[in-house]
Amino acid sequence: MNAPRTDLEQLAQQVAGWARPGEEVEAYLARGSGTEARTYEGEVESLSSEAYAGAGIRVVAGHRQGFAYAGSLAPDVLAETLEEARDNASFASPEDWVGLPRPDGVAPAPLELWREELAGFTTAAKVAAALDLEKAVRSADRRIRQVESATWGDSSSEMALASSVGTSAADRSTACYLSVTAVAGDAAASQVAHGYTVGRAPSELDPAKAVNDAVTRAVRMLGATKPRSAHLPVVLEPRVSAQLLGLLGQVLSGEMVLKGISLFAGHLGEAVAAPAFTLVDDPTEPAAWGASAFDAEGLACRRNVLIEDGVLRAFLYDTTSARRAGTQPTASAVRASYKGAPGVGARAICLTPGPMSQPEVLAHIGDGLLVQSVTGVHSGVNPVSGDFSVGAEGLLVQGGQLGAPVKEMTIASTIQRMLQGVVAVGADLEWLPAPAAGMTIAISEMSMSGS
Repeated sequence: MNAPRTDLEQLAQQVAGWARPGEEVEAYLARGSGTEARTYEGEVESLSSEAYAGAGIRVVAGHRQGFAYAGSLAPDVLAETLEEARDNASFASPEDWVGLPRPDGVAPAPLELWREELAGFTTAAKVAAALDLEKAVRSADRRIRQVESATWGDSSSEMALASSVGTSAADRSTACYLSVTAVAGDAAASQVAHGYTVGRAPSELDPAKAVNDAVTRAVRMLGATKPRSAHLPVVLEPRVSAQLLGLLGQVLSGEMVLKGISLFAGHLGEAVAAPAFTLVDDPTEPAAWGASAFDAEGLACRRNVLIEDGVLRAFLYDTTSARRAGTQPTASAVRASYKGAPGVGARAICLTPGPMSQPEVLAHIGDGLLVQSVTGVHSGVNPVSGDFSVGAEGLLVQGGQLGAPVKEMTIASTIQRMLQGVVAVGADLEWLPAPAAGMTIAISEMSMSGS
């Protein structure tokens, strides 16, 4: 094993060393803290903070896996949790593919995701940042009649993982954001829009961007009407395309493929998208919100090319799903927290950007629809059939220029047709607080159902 680098990693290695002959033990330890300050009408509406520490322990014996967790890092509690995991394993059904990952020799990326600056940023400064953001939005445009909320949020997290089969990892990161919800209009009609800025330290935030996003997106939708139904080219803004790419990350999970609930099952090596479409999951990209040197099983994260020039090249796997599929893990294990065992997931899905700005993409399609936001994504998309139908609002595009705002409509197609119909990918890549980045994407045709 590696020499301990932190007290957390040393403790994880101690727990892994408690393994008995014939069993595998994995200790995943985590601790962290966070703050949220929300303002309304120039006053502090809520202020909360949290600190947590805990461990999740897996035991594998006789092809049976057991898991248990505890909200403490005390050695005696960890010993009790290990015994509970052993007991749970004894009741589990044996499965040939169950087991912990072995080190695979891939070196972790030299990521610097921790900012000491955040620890020195006082609670008073966090509240002041939210209040300043609210004030800036109120004064940015006379058509802004209300700010529903302005929020500061941050988190600091550390993890360490060690196993009795040689895996050892430690990682830490910080993150913070400012977000605001603006309401434009009057008593008769109003439009709501959100703006935000994210970073790993206060100095990396851009409050002016959050203000501009919220105000521009709210104001330009004033006077929106329900459009006539039509089939037309559709341009997805980065926030919307990030939701689509996030869905793709889910259905490109090897676990979903094994379960037969992915529209991509059985299509490896086939052209599933337009040639301009290259999709990767790359947690080694430091700008990604989900960047990490290690996955949730302690393997070094790496760049996985999923769709290359439109051709489906790979799926995402953790150790268990890879063994079931007869392939190698892609270091794509994720956990919601120390309270759960790992599963498969994307951390940093991104399209290779194209050469055009958003205005150039709009000029390229001529007439169509720019989608600013969507609703009902999780209920309106079928991961097996690919059927896609969501509520939307945005602006009509006429002669390559933004035209009238429209709302109360549905855009529909299938994911398969949407991917094959991608005619432009923008250069405006934007990393969002999500497992996917966004950029402008133009699709040759979708159905718009209005009046």
